[in-house]
Amino acid sequence: MRFFSVRQTSRAVLFSMGTSVGLLLSLNTQAATVEPETANTTATAEQSAVDRLTPANSTDGIIALVNESAILKSDLIAAITQAQSRATAAGEPITNSAKLQSDVLNALILRELQLSMVKRVGLNPDETTINQRLSQIAQSEGLNSISELQQRLDAARPGSYAALRAQLIEDAAIQALQQRQISERVRISEQDIDAFLASPEAKRLNQSEYQTIHVRVPYMDDYSRLSEAQRAEALKVAETLRARLLTPNVNVTEAVAASQGSYPIPLQGGDMGFHKAASLPTELSSQITQLDIGDVSEPLVTPEGIDIIKLADKKVSDTMLIPQWKTRHILVKVDELQTDALAEQKINDLYEQLRNGADFASLASTYSDDPGSAGRGGDLDWVSEKDMVAPFEAVMKNTAVGDYSAPFKTQFGWHILEVDEKRQQDVSEQYRRNMARQALYQRLAPQAQEDWLQELRADAYIQILG
Repeated sequence: MRFFSVRQTSRAVLFSMGTSVGLLLSLNTQAATVEPETANTTATAEQSAVDRLTPANSTDGIIALVNESAILKSDLIAAITQAQSRATAAGEPITNSAKLQSDVLNALILRELQLSMVKRVGLNPDETTINQRLSQIAQSEGLNSISELQQRLDAARPGSYAALRAQLIEDAAIQALQQRQISERVRISEQDIDAFLASPEAKRLNQSEYQTIHVRVPYMDDYSRLSEAQRAEALKVAETLRARLLTPNVNVTEAVAASQGSYPIPLQGGDMGFHKAASLPTELSSQITQLDIGDVSEPLVTPEGIDIIKLADKKVSDTMLIPQWKTRHILVKVDELQTDALAEQKINDLYEQLRNGADFASLASTYSDDPGSAGRGGDLDWVSEKDMVAPFEAVMKNTAVGDYSAPFKTQFGWHILEVDEKRQQDVSEQYRRNMARQALYQRLAPQAQEDWLQELRADAYIQILG
């Protein structure tokens, strides 16, 4: 006997969170096509049109079984209604067709499968991340705080804020799950990195900085649902903008405003300042590195809109220098065998010995509780920024070469550190290899995600009852 649970969370939020969530729905739908069982597909097209699920003809019940969970008719209706509302707001209303119902239902099914896996592996998103996302939403609505957002949502519909927060938690958990699954499937060898660095695409990893003007013509709806007329209108705006940006010393703000015309979605972007090509997505950086100063790219079609990029200026550099400190330290741990007060007294005694001329390395070898460095006289070798916890790094940066610090505390206990040398180290090759690995990962990740989603669906029990 199979038992099913019914999740009563509001799925309407799935379709009302903006472009990113809408795009997620579109991508998930591609990997979640589920056809009804043969016994349920004997109706004619005319019968399907008559029986199509709407608020008027539906009494709530189960529309699909997904492993031990169930999707209700009300879930599907709410999601379809939100999809139609967004399309209508964009000026391109869509009918409640069989294809729309199938796309929305398949997206809900795949989401249910991922949420079930989230529960099994015990993924819990960080509360700080959720609050940051809520703050971003509040700011986008012209509000000053999360509490104001909660008041506005609950005033319009009681419980809306709780539903939104629950939705964000689910989204963050699914994103973390996808990242984990993809990272387990993408394997990049040193030979792969060597081959990438030998390719023309590796030019984006150089240390030159590019000042770009980057403007996007956003789509009116998810790309998969755009009509040919809507796509043509967006492209026309992008081409108009490109022509204006080709003018030398153009006023970017005026060019964007003049190109906006009657296009219903505000154009986004402007002068982005200087940045390295490697800090951008591959498709954008590959455009930038091919431009001469003053050139403007051809319209670049992306899932979110059409991008236009102008190279305003360029700073050429082939090296990446970072500061490093040759450091040693003495650690006195705070643990169940040594209280904080006792550890502080011990480190102060060692500090007095240093002030009286004791050798730092000898004290570290004898008294330091750091097993990794005590045998080397406390030597930590060359230390870069972000290698150590923040309090240690701050003290290290403020200690002169050849000098030692006063006692200070970190999460590991009490320390004294000494800075023997400081240098500027060229890490260009290491940086290039790390960036090459990231670029290869971005290239391979979409297919890895598609494969995983297909496996997830294939291993699931799914029955559509509509």
